[in-house]
Amino acid sequence: MQATPQPRRDGRRVRDGQDRPDDAIWMALALDEARRALERGEVPVGAVVVRGGEVLARAGNEREARQDPTAHAEVLALRAAAAASGHWRLDEATLYVTLEPCAMCAGALVLARVARVVFGAADPKAGAVESVFAIPTDVRLNHRVRVTGGVQAEDATALLQNFFSRRR
Repeated sequence: MQATPQPRRDGRRVRDGQDRPDDAIWMALALDEARRALERGEVPVGAVVVRGGEVLARAGNEREARQDPTAHAEVLALRAAAAASGHWRLDEATLYVTLEPCAMCAGALVLARVARVVFGAADPKAGAVESVFAIPTDVRLNHRVRVTGGVQAEDATALLQNFFSRRR
């Protein structure tokens, strides 16, 4: 279920309001990737890139394993999707991710020309899709990404809370 779109300070609405019946199916795959990341001791974030009803790529966070600050699930999935499709432009693709993307990942969505991002849990501290920044919908950029948030947010939030409660 999608939350009601909230106006930003500039009055624009961020969410596209177009939940699709298969959003829950693809988000379930992203949640599987997040669970795998959790098993590896990573922050449990998972991402899936879908185009034309087919999965192009799946990934979970690998920052600890790679000792790479850019090894976020979204970046890894976008790289793999570009390799699988043979082109860096991922127009008509949707990225499903369990946590609202950060500024780096939101920028990567714009640069990859992704058509749509669907996320689970909002990130009030670092979210760059709607919580702190709205990079994918910023009219000053040369590409805009449609946004749907809150898809299976409870499941994504539970994974993150479980991970961080164990670390404290």
